[in-house]
Amino acid sequence: MSDPGLQTALDNNYERRLKARLGSYDSLPEQVGIMRKRAHEIRSAVIANLGRYVDQFERAAAANGMLIHRAANTASAVEIVLEIARANNVKLVAKAKTMMGEEIRLNQAFEQAGIESVETDLGEYIVQIRGERPAHIITPAVHLRRGDVGRTFHEKLGIPYTEDVPTLTSAARDRLREVFLKADMGVTGVNLGVAETGAIGILSNEGNGRLVASLPRIHVALMGIERLVPNMNDLAAILYLLPRSATGQKLTVYTNLVRSPRHPGDPDGPQERHIILVDNGRRALLNSPLQESLLCVRCGACLNICPIFREVGGHAYIGPEGQVTPYPGPIGSILSPALFGYADFGHLARACSLCGACKEACPVDIDLPGMLLRVRGGKVPEPAQLPNTPASLNLGLRIFTWLATSTSRFRFAQRMAGLFGRLLAPRSGWLRMPAFSGWGISRDFPRPAAHSFSQRWVSRQGGNTDSLSLAGSRAEKAPAGLPGSQEEPLLTTVEWFGRELTGINGIMIACTRAELSKQVLEVIERENLPALQTWADDQLPAGLLDALRQAGVRVTHESDPSLAGGLTGALAGVAESGTLVLTGGSGRPLSASLLPRIHLAVLRATDIVPRLPQALSLPAIMQASSTVLINGPSRTADIEMTMTIGMHGPGKLYVFCVQGKF
Repeated sequence: MSDPGLQTALDNNYERRLKARLGSYDSLPEQVGIMRKRAHEIRSAVIANLGRYVDQFERAAAANGMLIHRAANTASAVEIVLEIARANNVKLVAKAKTMMGEEIRLNQAFEQAGIESVETDLGEYIVQIRGERPAHIITPAVHLRRGDVGRTFHEKLGIPYTEDVPTLTSAARDRLREVFLKADMGVTGVNLGVAETGAIGILSNEGNGRLVASLPRIHVALMGIERLVPNMNDLAAILYLLPRSATGQKLTVYTNLVRSPRHPGDPDGPQERHIILVDNGRRALLNSPLQESLLCVRCGACLNICPIFREVGGHAYIGPEGQVTPYPGPIGSILSPALFGYADFGHLARACSLCGACKEACPVDIDLPGMLLRVRGGKVPEPAQLPNTPASLNLGLRIFTWLATSTSRFRFAQRMAGLFGRLLAPRSGWLRMPAFSGWGISRDFPRPAAHSFSQRWVSRQGGNTDSLSLAGSRAEKAPAGLPGSQEEPLLTTVEWFGRELTGINGIMIACTRAELSKQVLEVIERENLPALQTWADDQLPAGLLDALRQAGVRVTHESDPSLAGGLTGALAGVAESGTLVLTGGSGRPLSASLLPRIHLAVLRATDIVPRLPQALSLPAIMQASSTVLINGPSRTADIEMTMTIGMHGPGKLYVFCVQGKF
C-alpha cells in the first residue's frame, strides 16, 4: 500500500477494465442479467452432474483421436506430463498461459527434470524472467510499470533500456518466435471443453495459444474437470460473457476450437494431442458449501472490481509461511483454502469488505460474498477452526457475533460506537488511524454519523419501513445499438460485419468477384508483400492465385515463418462481432492466418451470419480437426495496460468481402 508504482498500476487496471466491461455489455443480444442467469444455469447443470459430463467428454474426445489422461492430484498431473515429455525426448516446451499449470507448479517440475519451459504469453514471460509469479489471473504483470519491464529486458535480454511499449513488445515477440518454431512440445490450458463433441476451447489475444497448440508435434492440454459445457450452443452462451468480463472485448482475438490431432492430409497441426483431466480437490467440493465456486470460468472480473485487490494486488495472497496460491482476489480466497488447505489459506477470506461488487461483476453470477462468509466460518469440505487467528481476534469475533445476532443489541452497539467515535473526533471530523494498522498508511477512518442509515432512511420515508428492502431495485439495461433499432438505421449483415471489423482494427474491402484479384494485388503492392503463404488453389476463388502468380507474386502453400503475408479463405463471418471463422483441413493451412505479420482473408458476403451461435452450429466445424474464430489483429495490453497491435499473430487483417458466387 505504500508503493506508489503498484498503486498506480492497480488503479489503472481497475478503471480501464471496469469501463471496458460495462461498455461491452451494450452489444449483448439480450439483457446482461438474463444472459448471466443462463450462464449460471449452464454451469450449475454441469457441476450437478459432473461425473456424467466428464465421462461424456472423455468418450467424445477419445473418439476424435485425443489421448485422455486422468490425474487425481498435483503429483499425478505432473508425472503424466513428464512421462509424455520423456517418451518423446522433449528438450524445449513452449507454454501458453494456464492457471492449471500454475496450480500444479509445472514450470518448477520441468526445471527439476532438466527440461526448458518458456512462457509465451507476454505477461507470463515477463514475470518468468523476473523470477516472479503472476499477479493476476489474466494480466500476470499487472503490478509492473513500463520502466520495470524496460529494466528487466535490458538486464535479461540485453536490449537497450527503453520505456517504449511497442519496442518492448517487439523484442519479446522476436525472442519467443524462435521458441515456437523449435519447441518439441506445447502446453496449454483449457478455457472450456464441450462434452457433446469432445472439443476444447483455447482463448488468447496474442496468438501464443494458437501457436503453442499447433506448431509443436506434441500438444498437451491441462484441464480442470469442472471446465465443461454440455454443447456448442452453451459454449456460445459463455463466450458472449467471458471475454466481455475479462477484457471488455466482444470476443477474444483467437478462439481456437480443437477437436483432434491433425487428420491425414491436414497441412499442419500436432501429431498427438493429450488432454489431462485434473481433479486436484475439485470432487471434494461437490455437495460442499463451496460447490458453487466450481462454476468459475477464470475471467478475473472479480479481481478487477475488488477494492481489496485494488489496494494490495495479487502477490499479497499468501499463506503464513509465504506459501503461494495461484488464485488471488475474491475467487482465490475461496478456492485457495478449499483446494490447497484451510490452515494455510483460510485467512484470505477475511481480506474482504463484503461490498458485493464481485458478485455483480461475475459473468456466471456466483455468490462470492456468501461463500467468503462460509470460508470465514470454517464451512469447507473439511470442517476446521479458523486458521492463523490471534486470540484477541477470536474474542472480538465472538463478541461481534453476539451483538450482530440480535437486532436490539446491534442497534445499541451502533449508538455506542457513534457516540464514542464522535467524542474522539469532535473537530476534525476524522479519526487518524495508527500507522501500525497498515490501513492507516493511506486511509483515515471517517467520523461516525450521528444516526444510523436505517434511522435516517425511515425518517425520510415518514416511518414507512417497507422501502428498506433494496433487492431487485436495479433495472436491467436493455441492449442498444443493434441493427434496425431506434438508435440507428437498419444495417445489412455485410454492413454490420464491416462496422464491427473496423472497430477492432480490421480492414474490410467490399468487391465483386471480377474486382477481387485487382483489389488483392493493390493491397499486396501497398504492403510490399512479394511472397505469400496461401491456401490451396481449390480452396480460394478460381483464378485468384493464377492472377497473383502472373503479377510476379511468389505463392507457396508450405509454412514459411519468413513470409510477411498470408492469404486464406473463410468458412463464415459473424456480423455482431466482425469475426472470421476458419477451419483447418486439406489445402487449408491455419498457419497462413497466424505466422505472417499481415493476414489477407477472402470471405463471401453470403457466408456472413448475424450471431455467434449460428456460426458455431455449422457442420464443417464438427468435422475439422481445428477451427479458429479470428476477431481482429493480434494484440496485447500486458505492459501497463497499453494496447499494442501485433504480438505473436498478424498485426494487420484485411478481409475481402466478395459479392456473388466464387
